Amino acid sequence: MEKRNKEVLTRRREFLVRTLQGTGLTAMGGLVWGGYVGMAKTSPLVLRPPAALPEKEFLAGCIKCGLCVEACPYKALKLARPGDPHPLGTPYFVPRERPCYMCEDIPCVPACPTGVLDPSRVSEKDGNGKDVLNINLARMGLAVIDRETCIAYWGVQCDACHRACPLLDKAITVETSRNERTGHHAFLAPMVHSDFCTGCGLCERACITEKASIFVLPRELVMGKATQRYVRGWDTKDEERLQGISTDVTTETKASEKKAMNYLNEDDLLTDE
Repeated sequence: MEKRNKEVLTRRREFLVRTLQGTGLTAMGGLVWGGYVGMAKTSPLVLRPPAALPEKEFLAGCIKCGLCVEACPYKALKLARPGDPHPLGTPYFVPRERPCYMCEDIPCVPACPTGVLDPSRVSEKDGNGKDVLNINLARMGLAVIDRETCIAYWGVQCDACHRACPLLDKAITVETSRNERTGHHAFLAPMVHSDFCTGCGLCERACITEKASIFVLPRELVMGKATQRYVRGWDTKDEERLQGISTDVTTETKASEKKAMNYLNEDDLLTDE
């Protein structure tokens, strides 16, 4: 009887130890998983598929189903995994590894069951007034050029990014200027135009430098924004921003109260008094 009681106590002790070990591992797993999630939420550099809603709305509606990833014929899209610097289970792409190849039918968009890849963001009316998809309307990001490392800005002839761009001479153009350093050559430098750049990343993939000198970033991080009072006079659509703008002038400094001619002919150029 005494021997049997000892066996029961031993089994109970082993059970309690295993239970506590399991609880500890579960808690540790939760902490590790929480760490991954916390880290993932800190990265603002994620690039989403075409037609994605703004990031906050996208994350609120994305159910991490992976259907858009499965629909991509070029396997450009990935689902974020633990350890990736993006919210877990959400789709993204890395242009340097595999860019968006600008499919005309944009299969990843209709595959989305929740609408966070919104077809209206990449649609236009055809001649019959019907909505049709147009991948050229996508704004996944914006290509940015590091002029310090781009060899075209050194004076070396290279147009790899220009030739790779699917919107040739629209999203990326080549601007020529005299190379004053040599006096005999010209700079043939790429320039990105935000009105047309889709953020597909084909230029980044094609860049010949060891680390790409042209790279795609989320548009909200790299684009400035002019106030409503400044417009491009040659762009009639841009002038629409003036509608409803007050004509009242706000004086920021005492110097700005003066007329320009008087201000320039006085001795107080270095003071606002």
